Amino acid sequence: MQGLLLFCLVALATSQSVHYEPGLSPKKTYEYKYVGEVNFGLGKSNLAESATRISCNLKIVGASQQTFILQISDFAFEDFNGVKGRNRFTAVPKLSQRIASQLVKPFMFDYVGGHVSNIRTSAEISDTIVNLVRGMLGLFHVTVKTTQRIYELEEASVHGVCPSHYGAEVNEETKDMTITQVVDIKNCREKAAIYKGLATAVLDDVGKQRGESVVTTVRCVYTVKPTAEGGLITRALGHEQQHFSPFNVKGGNFKMQAMNEMVLLAVNDTAGGVESGPMESKGDIVFKFTDAEINLPIVMQNLEDPITKAAELIKHLAEANRYQIDSTTSEDTIKLYQLLRAMPDEGLDILWKQFAGNEEERRWFLDMIVEINDARILKFLQARFQARDVSATEAWQTLLLAFNHLQTDADLVELAKTFLSMPFCKSDVDLWHTVVLSYGSLVYKHCAYTTPCPVATVQPLLDMAVESLRIGNHDDMVVSLKALGNAGHPGSLKTIMRFLPGVAATPVDLPPRVLSAAVQSMRLIAARDPLRVQDITMSLFLQKNNPTEIRMLAFIILFDTKPSMAVVSIVTVHLQEEKNLHVISFAYSYLKSVSRSSTPNNHFLSTACNVAVKILGPRYSRLSYHYSKAIHMDWFNDDFLIGTATEVFMLRSATNVFPTEILMKGQFYFIGRILQLMELGIRADGLKELFANGIPGFKGDLSFSDFQAILNVLKNWEVLPNDEPVLSAYSRASGQEWFFADLKKETIQNIVKFFSQSAGKGSLLWAVIENLQKGVSWHRTKPYLIVEVRYFQATILGLPLEISKYYETINGISVNATASINPPLTDRLGPLFTSDISLETDGFIGYTKDFWLYYGINTELFQCGSEFKAKTPVEIPWKFSAKINIAKKKFELDFPPCEKQFNLVSFSSNVYAVSRNIEEPDLDKRTPIIPDSYDEVIQKGPTVERPQSDQILARNNWTQKDKMCIESNIYGAGVCVEYDLRREFYHDEYPLYYFLGYTQVAVKVVPAQAINAVEKIHFEVNAGPSSHPASAQELLETLSEVGNSTFEAVFNVNAFAVSGNEKPEGYNAVFYYTPDEVKKTQLIVSHVQENSNWKICIDTSMKARVGAKANIKWGAECQSYEMSITSETAHLPGTLPTITAKIHWTRMPEKVTRACTRLESYIPGMALLLNFYQKQEQNARQEISASVVASSADSIDVRIQFPEYTVFRQAIPFPMPPVVLQEFQHDNTTMDSFGRA
Repeated sequence: MQGLLLFCLVALATSQSVHYEPGLSPKKTYEYKYVGEVNFGLGKSNLAESATRISCNLKIVGASQQTFILQISDFAFEDFNGVKGRNRFTAVPKLSQRIASQLVKPFMFDYVGGHVSNIRTSAEISDTIVNLVRGMLGLFHVTVKTTQRIYELEEASVHGVCPSHYGAEVNEETKDMTITQVVDIKNCREKAAIYKGLATAVLDDVGKQRGESVVTTVRCVYTVKPTAEGGLITRALGHEQQHFSPFNVKGGNFKMQAMNEMVLLAVNDTAGGVESGPMESKGDIVFKFTDAEINLPIVMQNLEDPITKAAELIKHLAEANRYQIDSTTSEDTIKLYQLLRAMPDEGLDILWKQFAGNEEERRWFLDMIVEINDARILKFLQARFQARDVSATEAWQTLLLAFNHLQTDADLVELAKTFLSMPFCKSDVDLWHTVVLSYGSLVYKHCAYTTPCPVATVQPLLDMAVESLRIGNHDDMVVSLKALGNAGHPGSLKTIMRFLPGVAATPVDLPPRVLSAAVQSMRLIAARDPLRVQDITMSLFLQKNNPTEIRMLAFIILFDTKPSMAVVSIVTVHLQEEKNLHVISFAYSYLKSVSRSSTPNNHFLSTACNVAVKILGPRYSRLSYHYSKAIHMDWFNDDFLIGTATEVFMLRSATNVFPTEILMKGQFYFIGRILQLMELGIRADGLKELFANGIPGFKGDLSFSDFQAILNVLKNWEVLPNDEPVLSAYSRASGQEWFFADLKKETIQNIVKFFSQSAGKGSLLWAVIENLQKGVSWHRTKPYLIVEVRYFQATILGLPLEISKYYETINGISVNATASINPPLTDRLGPLFTSDISLETDGFIGYTKDFWLYYGINTELFQCGSEFKAKTPVEIPWKFSAKINIAKKKFELDFPPCEKQFNLVSFSSNVYAVSRNIEEPDLDKRTPIIPDSYDEVIQKGPTVERPQSDQILARNNWTQKDKMCIESNIYGAGVCVEYDLRREFYHDEYPLYYFLGYTQVAVKVVPAQAINAVEKIHFEVNAGPSSHPASAQELLETLSEVGNSTFEAVFNVNAFAVSGNEKPEGYNAVFYYTPDEVKKTQLIVSHVQENSNWKICIDTSMKARVGAKANIKWGAECQSYEMSITSETAHLPGTLPTITAKIHWTRMPEKVTRACTRLESYIPGMALLLNFYQKQEQNARQEISASVVASSADSIDVRIQFPEYTVFRQAIPFPMPPVVLQEFQHDNTTMDSFGRA
């Protein structure tokens, strides 16, 4: 009925020659009042918010039938920072004048059928001002269909090219049409949004289904009056609402409310033309992003004369952090990054000439310029490399970070190619590796934003790989394959296949380390071209004549492609027929681990693996840890949309006791993305050959004899080949390999030579000792921007919304040391090990880490939003003197008394409503969102807007402040923990409110009142029998003698406070050891003080594979209090392997009893969180017992009995080495038959 009424009204209007389709008459002048406002906060009463309001008058004059001129006058800018009802908007006149000076220029635009296009204005008008105008013109941008009441279409708007949903209704009395438009921001075909800093974080589509971190709604309501010239918009109201959380928006969120409104004031006949002057096109109605690299969201400063200001800041930072980290200057590094990015092209050369001669300032300069991230840094490094006025170490450290923080457009990739052919880059092995690997990383990030990615970007690396294969250079093969692995370009698969056995068209015979690099080079391609990678890795895995390690690596990459149920089924079928126990064990343990995965990206894979495990489990579930293993562990929380995963791969071969390759990697899941954390890998090709014939005398119980057996084999390292590495290691961060090194025989020879007792003058160690005797002073600082992640999105106001995370660190170390040797060395180092060595040293090591999370509007003119700021300084100063005699195994340390307080570690954080503007950059407004005091009462009056009913929530204020200290009146020092926490939370803001509010935690070292004035604190260790020579072999023999003796003291430790002529007071500890079949130890700690007989006595006994017992007594002569701890292992026939433990006490101090009672009160809650069950029952008094039962190869049952209740849980995932079953043959290689399920 309503649709029919609409149709009739439209027909009536048509018959009267009036139209609803928006249009403007070229003969008319239109005047509007415009107001725009954006607000950031939590949307709760009594909490601080920040807001910006702009207002102006708009005049539109026709220039032609479809072209119109916009004139803006009476512009005003206001900001708000505080609590509603207590604070109000404040005019910002200087900024208003600055913006108005550009807005007075006329703007021209085309307007046809309600659509704005081709916006033009003077060339000098900034993009930010043009975007503001887009926000204004956006209220004219509407599609009207008179034949439909509800309609949908895709159209351009300020937010991009997005779906719009319309609803129209005509007022029967006024004949005005009300049009409601809802823009679907989530499904834009071309969204006005940009991500920066997330190129290496893989998208997780399944993860995004668990929840969103940002939800946006946009609605515009237009009132259109029909006229003969077309529909006249008499009023337009836009409303945009966004909810943002660092976690899941369902669990509390920051809110952005944006509104702009336009009201028609008058329509008049145009009296005369408007002079517009020369103009240039600024684009259409879609928001255009400005140079965001310069506009950092967490600082606002005047960027005039950036070279001079940058030079002053570098000098200031170098001086302030020379001897320790000045945590108050860490924010200045962000300001310096901004100044460097704002510099003209010649800026770097000017600063280099200024700082190149000063070691400290030179380091700061090279460390900071890596954040310039455009062509300027590449051109600067080119100049330095050509001039060769930087060292190889400076070169690779600077280039590594510069390439990895570089923007990723095609021109920069092309410019970066030139480094691959520069002679200086090839002059040092480490530098060359860095250049090649970093170029591969740059290609990967470029391809993340460019689809399809040209093969030309990766072509230099392909050429390197082909050439290395042609000439047979294994080292070049490895580095080029690793670089291809970083690039992750699907176009490199054809080249990679040439290195793979059984896959290459031409048979290849390459060493394991090259094959390993070739297989792992497909790790990132697995996500970009999973089907092709599946084909290759499946072929490698199924070919049983391939090396065992290569088959297992192929298996890893195969499952990185997230194979389907069908592919997993094929693997399962082949595993049922597999004979290689290492391959079986590796694959089955991986399938079993992944079957329990809870992370979103493994949602479907875990199901497939679960089915595979049920098929394979009856035959393979009890394989021993003597075989290769893969472990995957993860967790994911839907409330936080955060999770982690850890994988450990141990690859063994049939003839080796030790793993031939170990890989460890982690992943971090956050808001629909997966970030690869630090990854480490070690290959032991040379050691594999060294231990190929086994280890004579090795029993596997990690006893002293096992250590001696290994050492005996290592003595034969000289038989290793010269050209192949003994050990190889690599490290990856964010999935990108940035470091790898080979330990070759030559390196071992140099190390042995370095420490050789026969080394004399001219050796490196001799030079080090000489410098120490003269006195050494060494200092280093390393600033580093760890994270810069930014997301930009247009708003209806034409202002850019930004969500950013910054994580900055300054690391520092300062060392002063002087040594003396008695008797002095003459011609060789041998006597050093029998001499008395004295050392005086002081210094500092520490860091300051700053983290910012910004959510708000960010332009070069002003900022308005919410900001989380956290700071973590760690400071460890030292000063002591040492006396060492290696032969006598005697070590003495003297520390000065504690005279002043200092923080060891502290953490502080808060969330602020922030407002900044460029006209007053030093007067930024920062109001804690959570009030500092809960006693303040908001003034209420007739002008205060009352909260809506759903905002009236019971306030839950929570504060906790405390200081706990442990002090020693013997040593005159103590450690204090202070904390101050303030929170205000609501039931609908979980878990966000955990992080909202003031937080201050600190661990301090403080002076304490001592019994006697402390002159120094003396620490002494006397280890075992005296008068033994100190070579490695003789030390080993000494330890062997100690082990074969009976009840002999192994070491004695004294920790005394020395006070002038007073007797030293403190503690003495003596440790005894008896290495019989039942190994016994005894530790006696005595309080050394006149009239004190306090002691603690700990006796332990342990028998391998049977159990252990400890008896602890303390108090006067160890008689006041007593407790015992026992543990036993059992694996009787027909039972499961079990470990039991028991703590029993007879007498306990009252303080300990109270502390334990308090601790016990938390156990039921913790047990519930850990999915344990609880059962009330009366158990043994004064006793706690626990049992752990290995219910399967990778799960355990746990039961813990307390005096009044028991907590228990079954089938807890926990991989552990089960007993090897007899049905497995003991050749560690193949298996002819298994017991059938």
